[in-house]
Amino acid sequence: MSRFGHIVKELSRNLYRNPGTALGSFLSLTLLFLLFDLYWIAAGTSGQFYTRLLSELKMEVFISEETADSTLPAIQAAIVATEGVIAVEYISREKAREELNQLVGIDLLVGYDTLNPLPRSFVLDFSSGYLTTAEMAAIESEIGKQPGVSQVFYSKRWLQKAESTRKTILNFGMALGALILLTALISTVNSIRLSSRARAVGFHQMRLLGAGRFFLAVPFLIEGMLIGGLSAAAGWLLIFYARQKITFTQFELVIPTIEEISIFCGATALLGIISGYLGIRKLLR
Repeated sequence: MSRFGHIVKELSRNLYRNPGTALGSFLSLTLLFLLFDLYWIAAGTSGQFYTRLLSELKMEVFISEETADSTLPAIQAAIVATEGVIAVEYISREKAREELNQLVGIDLLVGYDTLNPLPRSFVLDFSSGYLTTAEMAAIESEIGKQPGVSQVFYSKRWLQKAESTRKTILNFGMALGALILLTALISTVNSIRLSSRARAVGFHQMRLLGAGRFFLAVPFLIEGMLIGGLSAAAGWLLIFYARQKITFTQFELVIPTIEEISIFCGATALLGIISGYLGIRKLLR
């Protein structure tokens, strides 16, 4: 019990004697973690929006003019059998005319009732795992070899740009996370190092009296854990408060689950423990 009391006393003394250092470290870490939290939310929201856009991506397979209508069921069966295709819709010449009329607001084929020049086609939907540049290119090549198929079209350039943008965002997130991790580590280490230097004489006296290294380091480890964990928690409390005051009507924010936030706060607390050890390491030698 006396050991526990000593640890609590030393922890309180560290925070009481160096309130400016501890508060500065707490505020700086809160801002850093808040920045990461905002990016986390933005990445999740943009990822949901990206998935929604991808779900609307379709491929249209045009049938050549000389292909007889009697062969269309066989062509459709071959397309349905293609891996990744989950739905196929046949667009006849008449339906293509109706869609063109709805698109431009006027029937451009007046007088072509007996000779409709619009092509027949199949519109394909895909499972989400196949909505990538590589998979779509493979499907395009496979379907393009089918007899009676004249052209295969989908928004290839848009898909390439979308994937490139998503990759850039992910790389930026990794770089941002690493930078925040390093900055948080340095900030907490410096804070605890300054606190430990102020008590260097008493620290060495305790060592001469036989106190163990781990016993002397525990208050600093707890301090680092508290600063790291509470800073992360404070960042999320600010976000939840702002969420109640601000609403978005055009899109829905994707907020991490309570479990994910808890894991994040636990990870920052662990980072604080590591920072505490690094800050006190010289005095442990």
